[in-house]
Amino acid sequence: MKKVKLDIVGLSYSQTQSGAYALVLGEVNGRRRLPIIIGAFEAQAIAIEIEKMTPTRPLTHDLFKTFAQTYHIEILEIIIYNLVDGVFFAKLICTDGQTTQEIDARTSDAIALAVRFNATIYTYEFILSSAGIVIEGNDFLFLENIDSIAKEHSSEDMQTSIPVSGYQSLTDEELQQKLEEALAEEAYEKAARIRDELNKRNSS
Repeated sequence: MKKVKLDIVGLSYSQTQSGAYALVLGEVNGRRRLPIIIGAFEAQAIAIEIEKMTPTRPLTHDLFKTFAQTYHIEILEIIIYNLVDGVFFAKLICTDGQTTQEIDARTSDAIALAVRFNATIYTYEFILSSAGIVIEGNDFLFLENIDSIAKEHSSEDMQTSIPVSGYQSLTDEELQQKLEEALAEEAYEKAARIRDELNKRNSS
């Protein structure tokens, strides 16, 4: 089957689904986008690595990377290989330099590991054709409306419920201070949402 290379386009907090984020993957050199609803813990794990935040103690995905590399295991790529009843399925393609293995994983966990190992993200054409969305404008406008779009599309099982906190009324300086406090307290979910608000302001 034909594989399609994807990049991470954005990560947006859901205002309608408590504790949920919309992760948007984009077709490389294409206009199709694949929105996936993921949980807060996995979203923060992806955001922290993308934003190059440094947690005071290793997160679970950081521990996995250190463990794997200690035993000379690398992740070559991840593949989102199926979509069943609105749930994406993914697998890690791993190697120890001699043999290659496929390991089943939740899509959000696979992507959180992909950004840590600099592994390429792929899906198959049939998944992008059935669940992908063709954007007409730019990605910023698409992400502005992703909350209403993503909830009608595919997701994955979530076991988290984090209350929504509004930061719109705070100044940039106040947000930066709260971001530093959240990082010091290891409140990475809170830090990720504050960083989302700062990034949104800088993009507008």
